[in-house]
Amino acid sequence: MIRASILAGELESGQIYSSATLAERLGVSPTPVREAMLELANGGLVEPVRNRGFRILTPDEGDLDEISALRIMLEAPSMRTVVERATDAQLRDLRELVTRIEAAAADADVAGFLLADRAFHLGMLELTGNGRLVRLVAQLRDQTRIAGISELAREGNLMRSAAEHREILDALEARDADQAEALMRRHLIHTRGIWAGRAEADATTVP
Repeated sequence: MIRASILAGELESGQIYSSATLAERLGVSPTPVREAMLELANGGLVEPVRNRGFRILTPDEGDLDEISALRIMLEAPSMRTVVERATDAQLRDLRELVTRIEAAAADADVAGFLLADRAFHLGMLELTGNGRLVRLVAQLRDQTRIAGISELAREGNLMRSAAEHREILDALEARDADQAEALMRRHLIHTRGIWAGRAEADATTVP
């Protein structure tokens, strides 16, 4: 939930938050919050500030372009491996996450959308059997603060992104590797647009 709040911009960039403040916000004790923040610090999303708490970091546009390009290089071709290795039952299990993504988008629930989106993307990659790939993409996702997503959610523009998840899963279940790879590439390009607060991204956004 802390990760989703940061990525959605609910915790402000550059601001310092103490574990006690976040714990009160979440209704939990400070100890697990501090442990979570240290984990996020390892991922490059926050930095510890001595005796004060944790500062929320924000990647610049160059950082976001690099992250987007890396995710395309890693995730799009991986759809071919998912097609080859995943069982029908494993792919069906992802349907619930697609439904959660769509419901969150319809409700403009940014945190819920991001949590379900994360689970879906990493869940697909887990079907490749490559744990290092999953961890690397998870780390790349954690370095991305999505400043424009809340406004897009209020305008109803997350619905298209939500629908793209179902299209990707449909292609995987049809065992169409070419289509699954192409749809994932398109989805990640559109995602880069969402990071910038746009409903669409230009083709030139991603190298």
